Amino acid sequence: MRLVFECVECGGHYLPPEGMVYPDGPASPVWCSSCQAAKQAAGEQEDPLLARVALAAARAALARRATEPTEPAAGRGDVRPSRPPLSRRARSGPGGVRGRLG
Repeated sequence: MRLVFECVECGGHYLPPEGMVYPDGPASPVWCSSCQAAKQAAGEQEDPLLARVALAAARAALARRATEPTEPAAGRGDVRPSRPPLSRRARSGPGGVRGRLG
């Protein structure tokens, strides 16, 4: 499972690379890649305290999801088909018989 972050600037959720490094530099736990590029172009730096809080929150959510029991989908306890499969004879149908006789 990967860490999911919420961008402080635009509010969008994003999945940074697992190593928290983009090809052009480090990934931000505070901003998505587009907001991070805009902020860096404007000369703004991310708040280190906010970055640590975002990393801790994402790790806590990941740990919580890992410990939650997985429950089956609602109403999917019996996954048998509603009808039995068609037999070979039933699939052949009357059209197939007429075609072979004529």
